[in-house]
Amino acid sequence: MSQLDRYSSADVSATKSFRLDRSQGKIWGVCAGIANYFGIDATWVRIGFVAGTLLGFGSLLLVYIAIALIAD
Repeated sequence: MSQLDRYSSADVSATKSFRLDRSQGKIWGVCAGIANYFGIDATWVRIGFVAGTLLGFGSLLLVYIAIALIAD
């Protein structure tokens, strides 16, 4: 039995959780938390949020605020 067979998908997904990263965050740590969760650079997430906010007429800003208030 291999190492992967010992763990079910529920066990693996339960260990990965989203957290705000206030130590590396600029405002509330939402983008830094998303970057840590997906394993990418926070700068790309921030660029995506700014572009989405400008192109989406500010709707992504509401999503950002909702994540900041809910995910703590």
